[in-house]
Amino acid sequence: MPRFFCDDINGDHISITGTDARHIGRSLRMRLGDEITVCSQGIEYRSRILTISDEEVSCEVLGKAPSENEANISLTLFQALPKGDKLEFIIQKAAELGVKRVCPVLTSRCVSRPDKKGFDKKLERLRRIALEACKQSGRAQLVEITPLLSFEECINEMKTMEKELMCYEKGGISMSEAGLSAGQSIGLLIGSEGGFDDAEAELAQSSGMTLIGLGKRILRCETAPIAAASIIMHLTGNM
Repeated sequence: MPRFFCDDINGDHISITGTDARHIGRSLRMRLGDEITVCSQGIEYRSRILTISDEEVSCEVLGKAPSENEANISLTLFQALPKGDKLEFIIQKAAELGVKRVCPVLTSRCVSRPDKKGFDKKLERLRRIALEACKQSGRAQLVEITPLLSFEECINEMKTMEKELMCYEKGGISMSEAGLSAGQSIGLLIGSEGGFDDAEAELAQSSGMTLIGLGKRILRCETAPIAAASIIMHLTGNM
């Protein structure tokens, strides 16, 4: 059944607008009475189409239930900004794996160094990539993509979480020793191509982060978040 994300839900009525409305009528060639799944905040709404136009598709809710496809943890990926289009790939795979938020972070060794205003121009595309990945993977909650954070802002954000993990290229404890379990809010910090400098690692550790190692081999910055998120999902019963 086609899947769409929409927060315009009023009782038993749903209004889908914008590109999704045009997609339903033109690309999918759906008709009055056809059923679709509308997702909002982890809830799946089984819905029937009442009206179709390029501007709006109106639906009635036939039933709703919490999605069984969402993880039982709240995992936020803090990703140091990589070069080129690697962040797009990371966001896509993070969405597929069940990550709740992706927060790009500017660290000392990032080669790509846009200012926050310049990075904001890329957010629309990054959020569209997350949206399409959520649809494809059967998610019922959109992955949040935040504006660019400084390293200090990242540390402050992670302090609000139950588990603060930093994957460090110079090693740390294994993920299985970090005390992960279902129901936790977990922050996962991954470096860019150059990793982290010593001062950042010391600051992270002094702020309460746990340094994590991902084995004896050095992983690329686009491989590390996928490997780490997969391990976390496995250890918390989500794989």
